[in-house]
Amino acid sequence: MKRRISVWSPFSRKVELVAGDRRFAMRKEDGGWWKSELPEASLGGGYYFYVDGSKPLPDPRSLSQPWGVHGASSAVDHDLFEWHDGGFRQIPLSQAIIYELHIGTFTSEGTFNGCISKLDYLKDLGITHLELMPVAGYSGLRGWGYDGVNLFAPHRAYGTPDSLKHLVDACHRKDMAVILDVVYNHLGPEGNYLGFFAPYFTDMYKTPWGNAVNFDGAYSNEVRRFYIDNALMWLRDYHFDGLRLDAVHSIHDRSALHFLEELSVAVDALETETGRNLALIAESDLNDPRLILSRDAHGYGLDAQWNDDFHHALHAMLTGEKNGYYGDFGSIEHFIRAYCHGYVYTGQYSGFRKRNHGRPVPERAGERFVVFSQNHDQIGNRAKGDRIGHLVDKEKVKIAAALVLTSPFVPLIFQGEEWGASTPFLYFTDHGDEELGKAVVRGRREEFAGFGWRPEDIPDPQKEETFLRSRLRWEEMEREPHGELHDWYESLITLRKKHPGLSCGRFGGGNVTFDPDRMWMVIQRNNFLVFCNISDKTIRIDKGYKGKILLASSGNIGFNEGNIVLPPRSLAIMETDG
Repeated sequence: MKRRISVWSPFSRKVELVAGDRRFAMRKEDGGWWKSELPEASLGGGYYFYVDGSKPLPDPRSLSQPWGVHGASSAVDHDLFEWHDGGFRQIPLSQAIIYELHIGTFTSEGTFNGCISKLDYLKDLGITHLELMPVAGYSGLRGWGYDGVNLFAPHRAYGTPDSLKHLVDACHRKDMAVILDVVYNHLGPEGNYLGFFAPYFTDMYKTPWGNAVNFDGAYSNEVRRFYIDNALMWLRDYHFDGLRLDAVHSIHDRSALHFLEELSVAVDALETETGRNLALIAESDLNDPRLILSRDAHGYGLDAQWNDDFHHALHAMLTGEKNGYYGDFGSIEHFIRAYCHGYVYTGQYSGFRKRNHGRPVPERAGERFVVFSQNHDQIGNRAKGDRIGHLVDKEKVKIAAALVLTSPFVPLIFQGEEWGASTPFLYFTDHGDEELGKAVVRGRREEFAGFGWRPEDIPDPQKEETFLRSRLRWEEMEREPHGELHDWYESLITLRKKHPGLSCGRFGGGNVTFDPDRMWMVIQRNNFLVFCNISDKTIRIDKGYKGKILLASSGNIGFNEGNIVLPPRSLAIMETDG
């Protein structure tokens, strides 16, 4: 049996494929593609390309890199895997509870198989969607995954391609969907060989992480196809239910048909072909609703986006931090604006950016925004990887959780957040190039200077200890205050799922009352009220409320004759009588 191997290299004069001790000539065909057919058995030890006498190069579309980013590529036949999830269909995002995790630190094993061992726990917690941080192959054994270079191949330290399929299959058999974080705005610095083959990159734009991808220059058709094929592979061959698109503000494309819109068209077509619901969720700091507007409304047609404004407003309100981009936030009014308008900045002047920022959201559907009090970025991009529980007391952690899980938006929980994990989530790498490793350390120190963090407070990302410190300690959940926090999260999730009035919905003005001086607010969600006291003083709100307290963060909350008394840093959820 023969396998057809192809590679795009339009400017090359000669391309050869080497498998084992055999060298195969490739023929050039239309569009700059080189192709060859060779016996299946000859690929058993891996294969390389030689381009115009270059050093051996891995396949840009390699499906497996068992010997690392510099090693030979290995063939994979996706059709051989036996799936057991034929009856699974993911629920709509409007009903989702997303749990973000990093495979390497989620369990002591740090593998896809290790993650499977925790699925019953996640199911019991009430999670409906797992979101995996990037799993595409990157240099070394440990990292966040945003330095991926083998975009079609799962990272070898996590397991084989089949191991990843087993994880997705196991999630589906427990009625949990799986979202994969993918990075289409840049490639990592080590093991990035795409430029040896073709014009995958452009110097027309810059990104904070390296060369920008060529989405709109000469020869960009095939580059766009490369990334769209990648997205479709994860959704089709690995049965992922959606993709989280990292930092799309660094996808530079001035084409009439933006890459993101072309991607959404392709995913919609796959959705029709397979009969499965598929989701695209963007991360962006542009506050541009075009990402989530329908294509008929001249948007890109993505399903949702991460809402950093909500996080920043919540974080700054609870912690009082004003460094860096938190300087644009901090008051109750900022949080309420995020709650009622989606974005805080919808065209106003941003002191951090020194310019006007954002535009209003015309479509007020809550399922268009994913919100959180913590995520990998907002923890890991701090000098010490501080979780919010390292910055504020348990009472404020409970408030943060409740404001996320009773919001009209899609809630996301970061691994360990639900029990107030004591472990930080630090930035860690394992680059084989020593000079590159030193450059990463320098870059981190320069990046965080604006936050006032001292260079000596930033752990060395290259040290294994930095990675190991970030691994969850599951046993601490059995101790206090971790057990109490876990019960609080579980109760909030149960309440949200039980009462549709606390799930996603239309957001808008007129449903929040507050006192910015006394630091309290009352949020109305359908026939529910969320009372929140952020201050260090007991407050009494006399409004003649009628209803039943369903959940309270403190046993000292009083409700009598329509008036509610909230002790310092407390929150209560009431179902009203009418």
